[in-house]
Amino acid sequence: MSATGLDVFDRTLKITNIWLDDIMREMGWSSRQRAYHALRAVLHTLRDRLAVTDAVHLAAQFPILVRGVFFDGWRPECVPVDERSRDEFLMHVTDAFLFVMNADCHQITAAVLRVLTKHVSPGEVEKARRALPEAVRELWPASIAAPDDVGQRG
Repeated sequence: MSATGLDVFDRTLKITNIWLDDIMREMGWSSRQRAYHALRAVLHTLRDRLAVTDAVHLAAQFPILVRGVFFDGWRPECVPVDERSRDEFLMHVTDAFLFVMNADCHQITAAVLRVLTKHVSPGEVEKARRALPEAVRELWPASIAAPDDVGQRG
């Protein structure tokens, strides 16, 4: 039975839920809402540090729903931001979790980046990583493996 009546929307809901489930598992959370906030915070922080073409190429591999989250509120004329440090990157992630107890922005960032690494092609992940300042690049998992299931991409 279709949830929306459109295969394309049912598919993006299914894949987005897989991504959120992966974040929940990585973080040991039971809250899909919290996983969504983590995904959104890291995606926006990452997006704003990439050149427009790099952001667009990366997002092209996201499920449609995640792509919408990625681009929500984007101002391409203002990117990439001129922040180069790891701490500045993590501070933006932390801002999304100001009222959440025990939110470790480093752990959240690493978890979301591992999920991206799992679901996006290794070449596109590596291209995005290389586009980041070295200090920020270190937040991304060192080993980039092929996604578990090619069918789970965007």
